[in-house]
Amino acid sequence: MSAWPRDAAPQSPGTPLRTSPGASDDERRADLAALLHDGGEGGSVATGGEGSGASGRSTEDRHRPAARITPAGADWLASAAASPRSTLSRWAARPTAPTVLTCGSAFDVVSVPCVFGRRMLERLWAEGPGSGPVAAYRDRTLLFAVPGTAQRLPSLLSWQRWDGTGAGGRDETAPPLLCHGVGDAVTVPPLLPGAPSGPHWLVAPETRHPWLPGPEVLLWACVRAARATLRAARAAAGPIPRPRTGATPDRLPQSCC
Repeated sequence: MSAWPRDAAPQSPGTPLRTSPGASDDERRADLAALLHDGGEGGSVATGGEGSGASGRSTEDRHRPAARITPAGADWLASAAASPRSTLSRWAARPTAPTVLTCGSAFDVVSVPCVFGRRMLERLWAEGPGSGPVAAYRDRTLLFAVPGTAQRLPSLLSWQRWDGTGAGGRDETAPPLLCHGVGDAVTVPPLLPGAPSGPHWLVAPETRHPWLPGPEVLLWACVRAARATLRAARAAAGPIPRPRTGATPDRLPQSCC
């Protein structure tokens, strides 16, 4: 469990904290802790301490995704920025504003269409090891993954045999995935809920060292989500009509001229 500073003055949700430019890292974390703690009142706040994560949590915790970001999760996200201290200060001043972070160091991001991404997430939490942080932005689901996933996952997908029917094969069951790695950047949700149409967390980061899925795990989830999509499409189409037994084609006329 993350320990909230006892002397942190409560703030109203979304109120920026005016951390001085020369504040220490501990002071910045205290400000963010107070902000996130107060912003979570009236709703569920998932807390996580250093060294926790999917591999260090109980079975019950692994199947309960974090609802809101924690100070430790904010530290982890900031580590992807060129200047983590400046990023933390900017977040403290504008907690409801999304930000852009680079991929390839702390995490890679796999972007999939919203509905297919939700199916992948369901499989990961219902049958698999859980997931790392997951965000939603516009019509995409962003799955945070181990650095290097963006380079390896496309190759694994190209070698995978799919259960799709017709010439489309894979294209009919698994939509193209956008893999963001070294040299790419993504928009991540704000610390506190912002505009309804803006990015938001489905599974918020809660530790400084969160468990992240690798390319093999995401391939596993993608295959199962694709099979679920195919089953749903076949069910919606209904049973394939069969020809009646003993039926014969109509007799053609003697002359077609």
